[in-house]
Amino acid sequence: MDFSLTPDLLELQQRTRAFIRDKIIPLESDPRQTPHGPTEEFRRELVALAAAEGLVAPHVGVEYGGLGLSHVGKAVVFEESGYSLLGPVAMHIFAPDEGNMHLLEAVASTEQKERWLRPLASGATRSCFCMTEPAPGAGSDPAALRTTARKDGNHYVINGDKWFITGAEGAAFAIIMAKDDDGNATMFLADMDTPGIEIVRTMDSLDHAFAGGHGVVRFNNLRVPASDILGEPGKGFRYAQVRLAPARLTHCMRWLGTARRAHQIATDYALRREVFGSKLIGHEGVGFMLADNEMDIRMSRLSILHTAWTLDQGARGTVESSMAKVFVSEAVWRVVDRSVQVLGGQGVTGETLVARIFNEVRGFRIYDGPSEVHRWSIAQRIGRNGANW
Repeated sequence: MDFSLTPDLLELQQRTRAFIRDKIIPLESDPRQTPHGPTEEFRRELVALAAAEGLVAPHVGVEYGGLGLSHVGKAVVFEESGYSLLGPVAMHIFAPDEGNMHLLEAVASTEQKERWLRPLASGATRSCFCMTEPAPGAGSDPAALRTTARKDGNHYVINGDKWFITGAEGAAFAIIMAKDDDGNATMFLADMDTPGIEIVRTMDSLDHAFAGGHGVVRFNNLRVPASDILGEPGKGFRYAQVRLAPARLTHCMRWLGTARRAHQIATDYALRREVFGSKLIGHEGVGFMLADNEMDIRMSRLSILHTAWTLDQGARGTVESSMAKVFVSEAVWRVVDRSVQVLGGQGVTGETLVARIFNEVRGFRIYDGPSEVHRWSIAQRIGRNGANW
């Protein structure tokens, strides 16, 4: 494994870093940020800024306007985007759109790509991924899927409830996971203005960064043509793995950049604040926290790069992505929590960005699989194969 960056990737890293610093960070106080993410007007302005730099959806193929980045390439660029909470929105690489683009590129038909992927990749539209359901439906256990898709001639009729659907409000289309007549999971594509789709409400949440927030969505006799099945019938869970392993990792990439930002703010404060006769960083209690931050950031990056390299070799990377998701999500939380502590009173107020970052990163330990589920999965593997690393 050689983690040295090519000249092209180094240039892209620096260009992304400059874009975030010069064009995006100055907009972080824009009032068009709501409790459910930036307004659509603001989102489009941000995307236009990234488009001017050639940085919209850089992970998708060149055919669809992207840069066709490898997983390692994404690790470098996505981390830089995450240095501002608005960066992934501007570059159109936030969840769920980033993962949906990857899935569509891998699985969709040519016609489906033109209809849904191309406008999504340009940033002209947003999307949502409808899988999670209220209890006793699918959550951490996808096998509990209860939404049904009944065959009716050349259509399927979909009924069921979903929640925690990120970006549902304002999305142009949805990827819907439902159980077909054979009891198998199938993915469907549907425009969100199709009769039978209802956004029941938008949920309150700690995080405010995701455009469209997190919604409760109901399907009431939604009719979807059989031609709008994504991929093949009955292979929904297989396609979910195509999406989920890389999507777990891209979360890690983006939030690592955000943790770096919190650490930088805390470090700058510790270097200038004088207390008890010396700079704050000179006190071991503070200096050690910042040192631990540096170690967590470094080890997180290595975990991400290793998993990205594994995926680039053509492996599924399921175990590696689970390990990275657990380690990075918990390391990011530690970094941000320590940064709050270093800042003292400023860390729990709006005087710096760190208090907001604290709220934003908490959900990372839950979505795309809670740490406990990933640990359970890894333990199951150990039970089958032993400790054979």
